[in-house]
Formats: sequence, C-alpha cells, structure tokens
Amino acid sequence: MKVIKNYLYNAGYQILLMLAPLITTPYVSRVLGAHGSGINSYTNSWVTFFYLIGQLGITLYGNREVAYHRDDKHARSRIFWGIEFMQLITSTMAFFAFLLAIFLFSTTFRKYFLLQSLWIVATGLDVSWYFMGMEDFKKTVTRNTIVKLISIGLIFALVKEPGDLWKYILLLGIAQVGGNLTLWPYLKGSIEWVAIKEWHPFQHLYPSLLLFIPTITTQVYVVVNRLMLGHMSSQEALGQFDYGDKIVKLVLSVVTATGTVMLPHVANKFANGDIKAVRKSLYNSFDFVTALSVPMMFGLMAISAKFAPWFLGGEYVQTGRLIFLESPIILFIAWSNVTGTQYLMPVNRVNEYTFSVTVGAVVNIIANLFLIQVWGAEGAAVATVISELAVTLVQLYCVRTTIRRRQLFASLWRYFISGVLMYFVVYRLNQIMQMTIINLIIQVALGAIIYVTCLFVLHAPVIEQAKTMLDRR
Repeated sequence: MKVIKNYLYNAGYQILLMLAPLITTPYVSRVLGAHGSGINSYTNSWVTFFYLIGQLGITLYGNREVAYHRDDKHARSRIFWGIEFMQLITSTMAFFAFLLAIFLFSTTFRKYFLLQSLWIVATGLDVSWYFMGMEDFKKTVTRNTIVKLISIGLIFALVKEPGDLWKYILLLGIAQVGGNLTLWPYLKGSIEWVAIKEWHPFQHLYPSLLLFIPTITTQVYVVVNRLMLGHMSSQEALGQFDYGDKIVKLVLSVVTATGTVMLPHVANKFANGDIKAVRKSLYNSFDFVTALSVPMMFGLMAISAKFAPWFLGGEYVQTGRLIFLESPIILFIAWSNVTGTQYLMPVNRVNEYTFSVTVGAVVNIIANLFLIQVWGAEGAAVATVISELAVTLVQLYCVRTTIRRRQLFASLWRYFISGVLMYFVVYRLNQIMQMTIINLIIQVALGAIIYVTCLFVLHAPVIEQAKTMLDRR
C-alpha cells in the first residue's frame, strides 16, 4: 500500500502540474505571444545545461543511495551530508561558469539569462532526492503544491503585457528556490549531525558522474531540438513547438510519476536481495503504464487540432499538428521509464542505461539536422518521436537476458484495440462539437468510459491489478 499511496501523492502532484498550465498557459501565451514564449524557452534551454552540471546526477544517485541505506539512520545521515556538500560545490561552480558564459558570449538576451540563473541556485539547495529515497513523497508533494499555487497567483497579478517577460521568468525562478528551501526544516529528526570528517563528499563524485552522463545526455535530445529549431528557424516556430511539447509532456508526467515512486522501492528490494520482487514490480509497472499511456496518447491526438488554438490562442494552429505528431512519445517514454528508471537504474546497470540515452541523443541530433531543414517545427516533433523510440528499443534489447519481453507485451493488443476505438469516437465528436470547456469534459469522460469498458470486455490484466489493490485496502 505504501507504493500505491506514494504513487497517488506523486500522480496527484503531476495532475496539479497539468492543471496549473491549464490555468496559466492560455493567459501567458496570449500576453507574451509566441515570440516572448520562444525567448523564455531558448534562454531556459541554455540554463538547463548548467544546472544539470551543478546537479551532477545527484537526484538519481542520492535517491538510490538513501534507499539502499534507509534503515540505518547514521549511514543515511552521513550519505546526506556528503552528497549535499558536494552538490553545493558543483552548483556554485556551475553558477559562476554560467555567469562567465553570459558576459562573454551573450548580448541579446543577457537580462533574461541572468534571471534564469536562479534555477542553478535552486539546484544547490535541492534535497528532494533524500525524501524520495526515504519514499516520503507526502512532504515533497505538499511543498510543491503550495509553492505552485502561490506562483500561479503571482503570475496573474504581475504578468500583464509582453514587456513583463522578465517578471514571468523571475517568478518561476523564485518559486523554484523558495520551494527547495521549504524542504530543509523537514530534515530535523530524520537525519542526525555527522562530523565533517565523516562526510567524504568526493567519494560520491565518480558514481554521481556515472549517473550524470545519462542525465545530461537525455537533456541533449530534450533541449537540442529547441536550440536547433531556434537557430535554424524562428523564435515563433520555437514558441509553437515549445507549447506543443509542454502539453504532451504534461500528459506524460502522470504516467512517469510511477518511475519516481518505483526507483527507491526497487532499489531497496535489490539491496535486500529480493530479485523476484524486483521482476514482479517491473512486469506489473509495465502493464500499468501501458494501460495508462495508450488512452492518453490516442486521446490527445484526437482533440489536438481544435484544442491547441482554443487553449493557446488563434496564432497556435500549428501547435495542434505538433501535438498530434509528438503524442506517440507518451507511450515510448512510458515504456523506457519502466525499463530504464525503474529497472536498469535501481539494479545498478547504469552503463546500459547510459548507452540507450546516448543512442537517443545521437539519433535526435541527426534527425533534427535533416527534418528541421525540411519541415521546421514539425520536423523537430518527428525527430523527438524517432529518438524516444530508439531509446526504448535499445533498453528492451538490454533487458532481454533477464526480463521476458514477450510477457511485457502480452496484453498490448487489448490496450491498443481499446485505445483505437476510443480515438475514433472522440475524434469524431471533436470534429462536430464546438470546442468549449464543457464539450472537452464530455469528450474526455466519454473516451474514458469507452476505454475502460473495452478493458473489462477484453479482460485486460490492469483490471485485476486494480481489484487486487482495492482488496488490500
């Protein structure tokens, strides 16, 4: 039940992350316009590299190490102080490197780059990895929810015109710093003070670097399409792509919430030598994310054409096509989240995980070079799908000797049949109905009813999983 509760906490927060843009994005996209949104995306893409260097893979490494030593308070306290001190050092170095880069190479967007640097400051203060390793998601979710609600209110109060782009960037940065600071008081009682001579921060450097490589490589193909699109096309095209990508990723986040929850859970099972439980968790999780991601993928594709211009504004018609093209990554990332984040990472098969995301990065860069030149923003969307498919295929190949892949996909046909039927009904409704909030709710609700009904008729395994969870309550 602890895993279920943690998933509900994390999924609940991911739903809040979805609802927040539903409130703010239509407002911000209209106030800032595609050009202003493109500048925000461009400058944030660059700062992402620097705060990831400051983070140095610590979110994954710290999460896993705390999970390994969860039952020994002194050991986990020693690990906490060592990792956090190293994180402060690396984040400080990244911060000054970013400032140097700004003043040497940037003149056009220097003001916005300086405001974006708050994300690097926030990285040095982030201790959420500790609570994730302890499987204590209530604290991180509660903190993030409060901060998110406050930032939403301030955006509406202070961002009024295109010239307020700097206020928007500043608010998001302050929210990140403030949110990370609010977690520190919760450490009291959970950890103890350990003598500085026991910290040994740099013993964590090499294993963190091993996890940093796949982290930064993943960001290469997450961010590179924005950088290449901004360079090879226009800021307006980048703004169109950025909003389409964000909408797809927000839907996806409900599915990938399982990875955040399952990593420490599986790591603890692995540390205790319970390999059978590790594999069982993998099979159940793979079936669950498939059942969840298929309707989200088809549902988003069905409503994308009318939803984007209604939600974002009339100048975002192209974003609807971009959402349709990029939606398959919901399924591909859901699968790679299970095989990579929930299996390869917790059982310390980092090299295979790193290889898979490196392949994805290389494929993404090559695909972008050709596709952006021909199709612009739509080419970037297709390149994203191709790269995520490559990552998934490589990871499935890596687990071939330890996981029965046929068992992973045994029920895929049930979910696809249900999803395709749902798609045609929702798509037809979307074509004949005017796009309003009420009609959107009707389409989503009807789609969900059709999908779940089909799952019952086809005896999908996820139904049995749900019954078992309810019985345990």
